[in-house]
Amino acid sequence: MTSEADKNSIIDLARRAITAVASGEELPAVPDGEVFRRDGGAFVTIKKNGALRGCIGHFTGTGSLGKTIIEMAASAAVKDPRFSPVEPGEVDDLEIDISLLSPMIPAGPEDVKPGTHGLYIKYGFRSGTLLPQVATEAGWDRETFLAHTCLKAGLPPDCWKRDGVQIFTYTAEVFCEQEKGTDSI
Repeated sequence: MTSEADKNSIIDLARRAITAVASGEELPAVPDGEVFRRDGGAFVTIKKNGALRGCIGHFTGTGSLGKTIIEMAASAAVKDPRFSPVEPGEVDDLEIDISLLSPMIPAGPEDVKPGTHGLYIKYGFRSGTLLPQVATEAGWDRETFLAHTCLKAGLPPDCWKRDGVQIFTYTAEVFCEQEKGTDSI
């Protein structure tokens, strides 16, 4: 588990990266600190007024956790193809969620636990993922979670039942700016 102080430092780093990229400034350097040197994947989710505004992550990280947080925060702000880039005037209205990921493990549909697991589904050249908190927020059962992960991958919703589909689960330590780390999934 990540300490409250480290969670606050990670959120602060993500906010500084978002502020910099939205303003066209240089991204912050990776701060000193053991938490920023460790390995691991992470997703940065940006919301505005409770609605998704951007979400990008990397399952294994792009180097240290500090580097991953900077790159994913900046990408969520200006490179998520579902949204226009974040404008400088929006930054103060954004809420930031961080998901620190465990390694992925192969799973069968029966192994999936909505609210505990995130899902990554791959079939042919298509793949998609949904973080653990998505199923909880939407109130989905296992089959609905699997179906929506298939849809996210651009696949039919029942594709998870096909031979050759690869299903992986992972967990995430989730914390957000407003709650300063009160959630862990």
